[in-house]
Amino acid sequence: MTYIENWDSGLPGAFWDSNLQWDVSVGPSPGDVDPYLRLITSEHRDKPKFTAMVAALVQPLADLQVLLAGMPGLYDLDACVGQQEDTTGQWIGITRDVTVPLTYPFFSWSVSGLGWGQADWISSVDATQLVTLSDAAYRTLLYAKVAANQWDGTVPGAYAVYATVFSGTGTGVLIQDYGDMHMALALTGPVPDAVTLSLFVNGYLDLKPAGVRIDAYYAPAEADVPYFGWGTEGSGLAGWGVGYWGTRYAGS
Repeated sequence: MTYIENWDSGLPGAFWDSNLQWDVSVGPSPGDVDPYLRLITSEHRDKPKFTAMVAALVQPLADLQVLLAGMPGLYDLDACVGQQEDTTGQWIGITRDVTVPLTYPFFSWSVSGLGWGQADWISSVDATQLVTLSDAAYRTLLYAKVAANQWDGTVPGAYAVYATVFSGTGTGVLIQDYGDMHMALALTGPVPDAVTLSLFVNGYLDLKPAGVRIDAYYAPAEADVPYFGWGTEGSGLAGWGVGYWGTRYAGS
């Protein structure tokens, strides 16, 4: 690599290389300065020092354009992580710090629902509750909040919302509307991981009209088994010898 000593910043080991890109501290510059260099008139185009000066002056501007163009992707709800996800959450209107702590959702040996791939590692030896969600769990909560803000208030609309929230996970939700301002919700599909289950039974994923009470939440007893239902069969429901009793949790 050939270094242009004229453009040394004075920092140890830091130079502008022959492509006028910063080497040591920042890494390659993504911005393309060629469109600017092509604007140099023929009178000056054959002057390498002039060209180098123009390139040095416009390189930060080209880099800034690339940075700005990439910023929407950093805050895309489907892909954002860490601080960018927190910022997206501010726009949506909910933080990753839950108001109702999720009790004992940590990995445990020989405890159903808290095994490999089902629970988070404990954050400290004194931790008994989860109050700050991981990126993945927070994303589920954000999906639920966005979808709820667009819900039309109908049961079919609620099913469409939950399909969006749990898209790609195999998880679904059954809605039992008792017709008297009471209802129940049940998860279907795989046995939920501990954090998703805690969010569900603590009401963070609720979708209900104002004034309606959720009497109970249910989770599948085993992965991908239907719930038992009297005189009915369908997606997630089956009769004697096929349907299972789900695990019941108190309502909110």
